[in-house]
Amino acid sequence: MTVEGTAQRKNPRGSSKRTTAAKATSAKKASPAKARNSGRPEQAEQDQLVQLLTPEGKRVEHPDYSIDLSPDELRGLYRDMVLTRKFDAEATTLQRQGELGLWASLLGQEAAQIGSGRALRDDDYVFPTYREHGVAWCRGVDPTNLLGMFRGVNHGGWDPSTNNFHLYTIVIGSQTLHATGYAMGVQKDGADSAVIAYFGDGASSQGDVAESFTFSAVYNAPVVFFCQNNQWAISEPTEKQTRVPLYQRARGYGFPGVRVDGNDVLACLAVTRAALERARTGQGPMLIEAFTYRMGAHTTSDDPTKYRADEERAAWEAKDPILRLRTYLEAEGIVDEAYLASIDEEREALGKRVRDAVRAMPDPDGMAIFENVYADGHALVDEERAQFAAYQASFVDADAAEGN
Repeated sequence: MTVEGTAQRKNPRGSSKRTTAAKATSAKKASPAKARNSGRPEQAEQDQLVQLLTPEGKRVEHPDYSIDLSPDELRGLYRDMVLTRKFDAEATTLQRQGELGLWASLLGQEAAQIGSGRALRDDDYVFPTYREHGVAWCRGVDPTNLLGMFRGVNHGGWDPSTNNFHLYTIVIGSQTLHATGYAMGVQKDGADSAVIAYFGDGASSQGDVAESFTFSAVYNAPVVFFCQNNQWAISEPTEKQTRVPLYQRARGYGFPGVRVDGNDVLACLAVTRAALERARTGQGPMLIEAFTYRMGAHTTSDDPTKYRADEERAAWEAKDPILRLRTYLEAEGIVDEAYLASIDEEREALGKRVRDAVRAMPDPDGMAIFENVYADGHALVDEERAQFAAYQASFVDADAAEGN
């Protein structure tokens, strides 16, 4: 229910003349869109956005967050984003070709993921959602392993303990509780590592996220909450999810929050690195809101043209994270045509490797779904297994009959 809707319901029998006059006065003061947004501090909060690289590719400084990277490190960030975007594009195409059941694209969010991912130490632990393909890349997870789950041939495809990168979490927001519990365990073990939990703006409305904020604050857990605010929770814009900027929610739980330009890989790296170090040194949790944009659909089953305007996407395309870093690197003479050409070659090779690997994935045993449901077996599962086996056998019998 909107504020306006509540106000109208308070006096349903008021004077029609007064109501008409009030509406006319209100119309003169502001348009409906402005009236809905009146009192929102969103614009003022934009001034507090941590940014180290402008959309035009200009390097700027911030009083609280700074970073000094070598040319090799800067080139590495560019390479990470380019290759991650290519992998993501190939996965989307493979889904459209029927090779994957579903895919959640990260297009436009490369800086948020690569910047935060490269801020991690090897002994830090990551709890992702289902869109953190760039973070997975930074943790050394083979891109082809990410696709097995979306093709339906495995339940994850990698060992979380190998890369300290947990399996993708489909249940919205639940991974923040897992991360908080893990961080409390790290704390009790006396380790100096940190934990990071990724989630989206839509997940921030889930009760699990609120509970994880409470527990982490009370127990001073070494966890960083990294919210990728890509402006849309499927078809719901952020303005219909919260009345204050998301990062300000941390204040109510007793720990700091910060909003960073999610399309600025340098700012994301600097802010996440500082937050992780803060957690490691016993200063407790922190919330990072990476203000970015989901350029594509929520998943390949979604059609964003039904709920958002082309002009909105065009405005964000001008803030493209890869383009702004490339502009900066070229202006500073950190990259040349030979280097950019080598990245293009590596990008195409990665695309081919992904395509070949997906198409070569063997189909799983269809009966395996009934295994490990119960430790000692179950009569109902046995019955379902027999029914499914008979169903599959019917196709074999039909093929045999046609052959005769």
